[in-house]
Amino acid sequence: MFARLLSNFRTTILLSLLLAAVMIYAFGQLAPGGYDLGFWQAAFRWIHVVAGILWIGLLYYFNFVQIRVMPAIPAELKPAIGKHIAPEALFWFRWSALVTVLAGLAVMFARGHAYALEVLSFGFAGGMVEGDQQFALMGIGVWLAIVMFLNVWGIIWPNQKRALGIVPADDEKKAKAARLAMLASRTNLLLSLPMLTSMAMYQTLFG
Repeated sequence: MFARLLSNFRTTILLSLLLAAVMIYAFGQLAPGGYDLGFWQAAFRWIHVVAGILWIGLLYYFNFVQIRVMPAIPAELKPAIGKHIAPEALFWFRWSALVTVLAGLAVMFARGHAYALEVLSFGFAGGMVEGDQQFALMGIGVWLAIVMFLNVWGIIWPNQKRALGIVPADDEKKAKAARLAMLASRTNLLLSLPMLTSMAMYQTLFG
């Protein structure tokens, strides 16, 4: 029975979400402030982390695996990638990018508008004073994530639609679109590690 459950992706992920929801509820019951703003900040951070793992994980799949291996795949097998695997991966890729950014902004504003303004302005919102430098480091990560998100929806996805034949395009336009999408994806790969450094180091050192 358990093997049958795990054989179905939708059932498995729904059960995982249910178990996570039970744990989130339990945290709310035990949290000092109950289901206060601090709880919702934690809940938004959970969404941010889960969506971010999916987004960056797919970014790394495209760059570490698919883009590198595609030239070696026999021509007769490439349509299977372009018609089935890539469109599905791009669906989860672009929507997880959106959820990651929205949940991250929700976490930031849940900490207060003053905090959000300091981060978004790199610490200059109230005039740079001693201690505000940490906001600049967090702000770098936030803006890099926003640039990466805009890159996904503004460059990668529109060009991938042409390259994969989801929207009509001749062979020349498909080739140009594929190269633009690849370069945009590599740009996000380049920005990903500085962005993740900002998020992880800030959260650990400054909370």
